[in-house]
Amino acid sequence: MRPEQHEEYARHPAGGSDDLSPAESEAAPTRSLLSDFEALIDDARTWYDAEIGYQKSRVGFVVSRVKVLAGLWLGALLFAVMALFALVVGLLLALTPLITAWGATAVVVGVLLLGAFIMVRKASGVWSTAQSALDETGSKSDG
Repeated sequence: MRPEQHEEYARHPAGGSDDLSPAESEAAPTRSLLSDFEALIDDARTWYDAEIGYQKSRVGFVVSRVKVLAGLWLGALLFAVMALFALVVGLLLALTPLITAWGATAVVVGVLLLGAFIMVRKASGVWSTAQSALDETGSKSDG
């Protein structure tokens, strides 16, 4: 809204309305730059307080969701570990009649160690790739 269209501006003698009587001009509110600046500061404080409240509520919501998410992930991890134990016990029980208890234990442990070795080798490769990407001397040319 333009200042000329504002109700207080239109009634103010400096606002361009020359047909005010002296009694009306004394009763008309006067605006000053200082009062406008104070109103601007009040509006800014109100906006700031509202924005801070809004962001705090957003953070609170996200924190509560992260807590729930962490609990669900831990529960899923617990179930996955229990399933792995059940698989190991089941394999031991299933292989025992075929290759004796010691043989079944050796096969199951050997397969698990082989899986762990493969994962460690892959992790080592990923680590080397990440380390070489961060190595500044490897990315510079000799010339």
